[in-house]
Amino acid sequence: MDEGAGRPARREPGIAAVAEAAGVSYMTVSRVINGRGGVGQATRERVRKIIDEMGYRPNVVARALRTGRTHSIGVVCFASTFHGPASLLFSVEQAARSAGFSVSVVTLNVLDDMSIDQALAELREQAIEAIIVISPHRSSGDALRSMHSDIPVVAIWGPEEVGMHVMGMDHVEAAAKATTHLLDLGHPTVWHVSGPAGWTGSDLRVKGWRSTLADAGREIPPVYEGDWLATSGYEAGRQILGRGDVSAVFLSNDQMALGFMAAARELGRTIPDDLSVVGYDDEPGSAFFSPPLTTVHQDFELIGRRAFELTERLLDSGDRDSTMVTALPPELVVRASTGPYAG
Repeated sequence: MDEGAGRPARREPGIAAVAEAAGVSYMTVSRVINGRGGVGQATRERVRKIIDEMGYRPNVVARALRTGRTHSIGVVCFASTFHGPASLLFSVEQAARSAGFSVSVVTLNVLDDMSIDQALAELREQAIEAIIVISPHRSSGDALRSMHSDIPVVAIWGPEEVGMHVMGMDHVEAAAKATTHLLDLGHPTVWHVSGPAGWTGSDLRVKGWRSTLADAGREIPPVYEGDWLATSGYEAGRQILGRGDVSAVFLSNDQMALGFMAAARELGRTIPDDLSVVGYDDEPGSAFFSPPLTTVHQDFELIGRRAFELTERLLDSGDRDSTMVTALPPELVVRASTGPYAG
């Protein structure tokens, strides 16, 4: 017997319920959902928060018939469980849904011309108004350049030369800050464990690290390439720390830093007394490493939100021709894993 038989179906919350919870009128909620003016910023944010908390989803078909817009965007992303890409996808979805947009996600194993074309065709069937591409690989540049789209496209982490709107963080400046911090502590040079070659962020961090050492007239050690995982940081640590003169290391993400620090402990090195370590991302938990990790804070929530806000502005303005690279300024979070050069 069906235990649910005879019970009324659970009704999804409507505009009236949102208005009551937010303490505003039905018309105010409608204006927020449809992106119209006449609503103060504080009220707009409160309504969007209530919409998100209640799980209200506007009727896209009805709204499209009324306004001529679907308020639906597509997100194309590389299949990855790494902290950065996953956090960005979550942030974009949260920002879009809070603004009353529906989101369709296409996950690809490779970001090449054929895969991008297939993703575009799939998304167009869903009447999306704009596309956000989360593009961590430099090889995706050719595919992004070949996109023939009459709707706005924003690339997060895309190569700067793709000829479209690109949103991300200034990885070159971030790596320079990390390297300069270690040099300012008196370390004669800084070793580097990079991410995989071909990842845009990894390549730019290498560039920032190398140029900072060159500008300071310091020796530039060989780069050790990791794969973002703690195991590769551990293996790099076993190799690099075999040398007795290594006093400072900058790693391209926090997980590799975690593995590197484990190798250092096994080899009898003391952080930060005779070895300083800097990571990258400031992922949850990095403040609880032993010792707490000095790292570059990469604000994935802000990057995803700014990417959506840019997309929304492009939709509102009708701009289809301009291109712009937005590189958000980095922040170095100094904790207990770095200290003065012991000599």
